[in-house]
Amino acid sequence: MLPGPLFSLSDLGSHRHFLVGFSGGLDSTVLLHQLVALRAENPALSVRAVHVHHGLSVHADAWLAHCRQLCQLWNVEFIACHVVVSPDGKGVEASAREARYQAIETVLAPDEALLTAQHLDDQSETFLLALKRGSGPAGLSAMPREMQFSGHALLRPLLSLSRTELEHYAQAAKLHWIDDDSNTDTRYDRNFLRLAILPELKQRWPHFPRAVARSAQLCAEQEQLLDELLAEELEKLVQPGGSLLIAPLNTMSEVRRAAILRRWLAYLGAKMPSREQLKRLWDEVAASRDDAMPCLHLAPWEVRRFQGALYLVNPVMVPRNTCLLWAFPLEPLQLPAGLGLVCCCETSGKGLVVRPPSADEKVSVRFTAPGVLHIVGRDKGRTLKKIWQEQGVPPWKRGGVPLLFYNEELIAAAGYFITQQGEPKSQKWYFDWRQE
Repeated sequence: MLPGPLFSLSDLGSHRHFLVGFSGGLDSTVLLHQLVALRAENPALSVRAVHVHHGLSVHADAWLAHCRQLCQLWNVEFIACHVVVSPDGKGVEASAREARYQAIETVLAPDEALLTAQHLDDQSETFLLALKRGSGPAGLSAMPREMQFSGHALLRPLLSLSRTELEHYAQAAKLHWIDDDSNTDTRYDRNFLRLAILPELKQRWPHFPRAVARSAQLCAEQEQLLDELLAEELEKLVQPGGSLLIAPLNTMSEVRRAAILRRWLAYLGAKMPSREQLKRLWDEVAASRDDAMPCLHLAPWEVRRFQGALYLVNPVMVPRNTCLLWAFPLEPLQLPAGLGLVCCCETSGKGLVVRPPSADEKVSVRFTAPGVLHIVGRDKGRTLKKIWQEQGVPPWKRGGVPLLFYNEELIAAAGYFITQQGEPKSQKWYFDWRQE
């Protein structure tokens, strides 16, 4: 006799298409089995499973084969993703998790919700890890039952159930699952909590995991309340394009200002900074002297200040000496560093109007120009830096603007200006920059 359901269709909201993160362990095996049972009662449901092969264990291939075989048995479409885990100073656990979610993101269908198998004991571990890091209410909120992930819903339908309850279900359903040997290695923080700390806490206080879940929920509610209270104020400070006005922040208390800065970064999709990083953001970037060009790295982003506002930018890394020869300028030229492409057309009507090159002029695209430049509409010559300042181009964008050269003469800066040497007389070309 099959065990009773652990959750119902109503617990999954309006979603009917699901991708299950399937490691083959106890938790995800129970989750997938439950989805298959729900599908039997509701044929409109679609269920797929994705297994991420990290290559961190000698058993990784066998685990993948186990998961594939189980999905065949249950008539579930199976997807295998192979990833390479590079710790890069983050630790194996964090790097593996990041690689896993990046892989899953690539296989999610447009209308699918992602289901993961975290449970009540996982919530306690996450809460205690956040406490160890000195996190505030946002970090102590631990894992929500539902959240957004890369434009999709991420659901955790087992979050209110203990591991013991999942074990009872799996045994009653006669399920077979993988026991990852790394789960016994207490060098990993989560394993240390799971094996050495939480059993002691639960022996002393049996309801400890549920108490932690309540505290996490209260922290989440406090954060939601702050979001609501500060939403209108944040909206007034955020400018078109996402920059944040600095002057109004000067009149706020340090606590309120920090709350606004965190929500601004969250609004733009940045990873939450530490308390120390947030202090540096204000002291070294927002409050630095007027003639400075401050920058704070929040990988992969940078926080910059320009004309009285803070900007979160993805820096463009193009070597200053880059020179792209454009042998066939009437064909598009792909630019480096995700900058898109440039086009020269004779009849387009888009872009800057420039003269075509003469037969003895070689065409190239570069990203810096030396000396004094004479641009159309200005009598006096100026350096490129001065022109950028006059046109209000932020410093971090300047090195990514394609500059059109004929031989060693600057003709135009895509989207910004034409030099007197590039001004058309009779024939015209249209120089256009199509950014990705």
